[in-house]
Amino acid sequence: MKEAYLILENGAIFKGQAFGAEKETLGECVFTTAMTGYLETITDPSYFGQIVLQTFPLIGNYGVIPEDFESSKISLSAYIVKYPCELPSNFRSKDSLENLLRKNNIAGLCGIDTRKLTKIIRNNGVLNAKITYSEPTESDLLDAKNYRVENPVKNVSNMKNDLNRFTDNEVKEKIPKRKIALFDFGAKNGIEKALLNRNCEVILFPFYSSAEEILAVNPSGILLSNGPGDPSDPANTEIVKTVKNLDDSGIPIMGICLGHQLLALAKGYKTHKMKFGHRGANQAVKNTATNRVYITSQNHGYAVNTDDSVMNKKIAGSFVNINDGTNEGLDYGVSFSVQFHPEAKGGPLDTSFLFDLFMDRIDKEVCKGK
Repeated sequence: MKEAYLILENGAIFKGQAFGAEKETLGECVFTTAMTGYLETITDPSYFGQIVLQTFPLIGNYGVIPEDFESSKISLSAYIVKYPCELPSNFRSKDSLENLLRKNNIAGLCGIDTRKLTKIIRNNGVLNAKITYSEPTESDLLDAKNYRVENPVKNVSNMKNDLNRFTDNEVKEKIPKRKIALFDFGAKNGIEKALLNRNCEVILFPFYSSAEEILAVNPSGILLSNGPGDPSDPANTEIVKTVKNLDDSGIPIMGICLGHQLLALAKGYKTHKMKFGHRGANQAVKNTATNRVYITSQNHGYAVNTDDSVMNKKIAGSFVNINDGTNEGLDYGVSFSVQFHPEAKGGPLDTSFLFDLFMDRIDKEVCKGK
């Protein structure tokens, strides 16, 4: 393997070996603690602009399974593991991890002290970084320091309305019970599948869609998807306005991850950047209304700030993170949103019932209107 280097914006340098595509790369270096689900991680659009570090040492052992992908393309900037498995063993596998990265022109780095790198991020917070193939220079350090994620939602959202994207033979045999408008900021396939499994017709709307366009299809409910980047980025200002107009319509809304944050902004809350975020498949959250704890899959670097919020006193129930107390969900009555991923791709299925709750609230509003 060819020598490769990672230089962080704080000047720390890691020397390892290249795998995947040989491509100098810039990104925001983050870590995920998930022990499995690396295919879902690699294909998650929410990682756009980020160099993703796996804390679990051996990655790639069950190969590449396209059916498990969360999107049709890879949006992360680069991928770091301790040991990439060269000879996967799985009857479903179609390829190796390295070939997957090569085919998608994604740089990989292995053989570094991933534990040390994780500790640096935990202590210093998320850091920009650059992968290069020669001894890093001051110019490389400057590149890392100046890196910014540009237009993340625009880069991962489907760029056109797609009314038939999720229609397959099995769905065609049924008459959909509900029509869901999926507002796409980088939606994972698992979210779409969760809706289809509940006998919904799913209509996809790209990030630039107006409230009028979405409401024109007369949806039963609206789902605000996950996605990358800072929710309070000025590039999202129009999206927040659209979400507010959708919320004013009275149609039930469910938000997931970035969708949760955007709905909170539309409701008047603020968001903040976390030190190193939550990325993994074992994050414990508690429902404040029931005190019940759930294990969840998460991928986010920002959170809704509900500290000392007057509005928070009006919320019947919400979720909080057990480890750091940050907000993990808000229930507004007709609409609600969560910071974690109830579709759990990959991760535990503890909170998949939230999709059923969404269906119940839709049906309740339909009955109320009759």
